[in-house]
Amino acid sequence: MLVVMDAGARPEQIEVVVRHIEKMGLKAHPIPGANRTAIGITGSARTADPEVLENFPGVKEVIRVSHGYKLVSREAKPDDTIVTVGGVDVGGNGIVVIGGPCAVESLDQTRAIAEGIKRGGGQLLRGGAYKPRTSPYSFQGLGERGLEILARVREEFELPIITEAIDDESIALVAQYADCIQIGARNMQNYSLLKSAGRTRKPVLLKRGMAAMLDELLLCAEYIMAEGNYQVMLCERGVRTFADHTRNTVDLSIVPAIKRISHLPILVDPSHGTGKRNKVLPMSRAAIAIGADGVLVEVHHKPEEALSDGPQAILPDEFARLVRECEAVAQVVGRTLQPALAAS
Repeated sequence: MLVVMDAGARPEQIEVVVRHIEKMGLKAHPIPGANRTAIGITGSARTADPEVLENFPGVKEVIRVSHGYKLVSREAKPDDTIVTVGGVDVGGNGIVVIGGPCAVESLDQTRAIAEGIKRGGGQLLRGGAYKPRTSPYSFQGLGERGLEILARVREEFELPIITEAIDDESIALVAQYADCIQIGARNMQNYSLLKSAGRTRKPVLLKRGMAAMLDELLLCAEYIMAEGNYQVMLCERGVRTFADHTRNTVDLSIVPAIKRISHLPILVDPSHGTGKRNKVLPMSRAAIAIGADGVLVEVHHKPEEALSDGPQAILPDEFARLVRECEAVAQVVGRTLQPALAAS
């Protein structure tokens, strides 16, 4: 259910409603909006009826939410959520372009790529310290050493970092080092990991599973938000289809579909989505044109030597071109490029 407060509801009135919800054995999720606060209710009411809250001062109405995802829906929050990652806003009217290597391989490699990202106008750095791979014999990442490299490079280039956690053990380290926790496609429905991510209170980037439907993606975001973490971003990274001309099929239609029913930001990853270097730029332009809040692309200064996904990584000079083209498309649809952090 959803409690919608009056536009002029006072903080103490909101607090009274929250306390009563918790007294009923339910969980309250205050969600401030541009004009009024809504309070999402999760859990199972065994005795009391939450509709009694309509009689409380400051309450406008109590709404029964018609689907399983309550906190991620526009019923809960009509205006778009903006998630701040290390000082960079994701969502709203601005777009972001995030770049970096699939895997952190060394300090020199990560520094060289980060320098290209910063010079090219990117706002955030991606890079994998933990790499869940299809084959157990493939490079699995440097672990904590990779996180240390990312943190060192962040300080040098003023690039907040996004990196993946793969289990409960790694998520504590990622939360310690990174600005944003990525939940990869293979872990989208790892509900224990989603709950752990929700308890960290760090921004979370949730990637769509390889065969996940829209409702499944949103319900997984709900798992994170139900733990009290409302800093969630979604990411379309391609789904499995019968097509063999790309690694996956980038489902751009999910962007306006999510924009219609959810307030969460959504990014597109055309690198994993296509697996082809020559398709990354055109699919990035298309993603911005259709309403995505940004793109997440793989960049490597020596892709032929990359330990992971070299064929889909673009060069730093191509990344700079990608940023310019995304900014141009954004202006056509009435949006702007979010500013990068200034170098200290």
